Amino acid sequence: MRTPPARRTAIAHDTPLITTIVAGFVLAFILGALANRLRLPTLVGYLCAGILVGPHTPGFVADQHAAPQLAEIGVILLMFGVGLHFSLKDLMSVRLIAVPGAIAQIAVTALLGLLFGWGMGWTTGGGLVFGLALSVASTVVLLRALQDRHILDTDRGRIAVGWLIVEDLAMVLTLVLIPAAVSIGTGDSATPDPLAVAIGRMVGVDFGLSGIILVTLLKVAAFVGLMLVVGRRVIPWVLHSIAHSGNRELFRLGVLAIALGVAYGAAMLFGVSLALGAFFAGMILAESELSHRAAQESLPLRDAFAVLFFVSVGMLFDPAIILERPLPLLATLAIILLCKSVVAFALVRSFRRSLGTALTIAASLAQVGEFSFILADLGVSLHLMTDEARNLILAGAIVSILLNPAMFWLADRLKTRLELPADPVPPAPLPEDEGEQPTMLTGHTVIIGYGRVGSLVAAGLRAAGTPVFVIDASDARIDALRAAGGEGAVGAATSDHSLARANIAAAHSLVVAIPETFEAGTAMEKARRQNPALRVIGRAHSDAEVDHLKTLGADTVIMGEREIAKAMLARLGGVEPAPE
Repeated sequence: MRTPPARRTAIAHDTPLITTIVAGFVLAFILGALANRLRLPTLVGYLCAGILVGPHTPGFVADQHAAPQLAEIGVILLMFGVGLHFSLKDLMSVRLIAVPGAIAQIAVTALLGLLFGWGMGWTTGGGLVFGLALSVASTVVLLRALQDRHILDTDRGRIAVGWLIVEDLAMVLTLVLIPAAVSIGTGDSATPDPLAVAIGRMVGVDFGLSGIILVTLLKVAAFVGLMLVVGRRVIPWVLHSIAHSGNRELFRLGVLAIALGVAYGAAMLFGVSLALGAFFAGMILAESELSHRAAQESLPLRDAFAVLFFVSVGMLFDPAIILERPLPLLATLAIILLCKSVVAFALVRSFRRSLGTALTIAASLAQVGEFSFILADLGVSLHLMTDEARNLILAGAIVSILLNPAMFWLADRLKTRLELPADPVPPAPLPEDEGEQPTMLTGHTVIIGYGRVGSLVAAGLRAAGTPVFVIDASDARIDALRAAGGEGAVGAATSDHSLARANIAAAHSLVVAIPETFEAGTAMEKARRQNPALRVIGRAHSDAEVDHLKTLGADTVIMGEREIAKAMLARLGGVEPAPE
């Protein structure tokens, strides 16, 4: 049945959600590809796409209500993925630096915002909210930066993520306390929290600010306790039951249902942010052996909705503020990019961490994001802040996100220039600083990836007396390798620096054991360029991946399914496999 012309026209005008998704993805793809071609981070293209479809530039304007909600889904899925890779043990291992460091950095930044607000003629409350908005960094931006540099699973990455988790928890409490403080200051105590009233009467505490603080802490504690006691049993059990059914589609749906359902339930029942609820759901699931599969199944949607997050941020930016208020904007950027970074650097060094760790944390916090937008809107709605203050926060967020890759580049440069042969702060070299110089091995085998496949290959080669050098992004894996007497370095598979440390030019063979085909292909191509005589072996999961890796320099590509089939035929009595 054909749709009448009038109906088709109505569909085109009455689907702002579809239009927003299509416009966001198409423009993000075009500008992201252009940014990648210009050797810029792809998120620069995504932000520019948001600016183009925003209300402050001519032409098409995307739905300003649908885009942030779509972006929120991306934040939920992304934080769920972080939880899958960030166990409770990891979080507790960095608590001694993440908790005091984050609190001190928030306090200093809030004070700077307060001073800036006084200089601008704002109220004390407005300056304080402005400073708090600038104190918290974007989790999405940080995770993308750490993932791009393959340091999410390193000691530096765990500290950075733990630091931001503490910041997010502090902002959850702040979002509750600010309205309470305003209502008490104005004498307006209408619509108090009923639970605060009940608990306050039971314990003899006034249900104003003190009662709300108490209730907020109890809600967060109740959520964490529920996840640790009940969630730890229920969530893995649900996914295990689905996995045993053998239905992959249902398993993928179960992963998404857990991530979104727990996040929404945490927000509605306990007042915890959606992102933190999803993070705890992922962290609980990380204890299950299905965590790796869950991460793989949710990855495509995480990436897609993360793009919409950057597009929605770009829509908020009004380029006119750059010309209308340049000096206040520069001051705002100075707080975000310089003051926060210096404070974070000093705090990390005071905990006797290495120069590399301090610079990484400093670069990680040199931007602001999701909670900043929420605090800005809250401040304006409560008449604490002016529209000018909110616009400065949004402009500072956009510019700082755009400049954040440059901050990481600057951190790497400073590390190279400032790091001395003997660093007086740490009592001994930390694992991440070991192996900075190229290995002296020659005629050796370089293995990229020290997971289940790479570790077995390395063990076999070492047993045969073949010298081996390993590159892996995980501190823990490289520590285990070094403890066993092997040589290796923490780094990205595609990094020229990592290949140089492995002395790839003098190596005999390269084994790329990571499952990510695009990264594997890039590593092979770079290694082949440095050593044309190198013997290169890789792994793949399909015929298309085999062809792709061979075109990029692989001599041999092992496909797991084929090798399993050959082994099965051999066990069946030496039956020869069919020709490929």
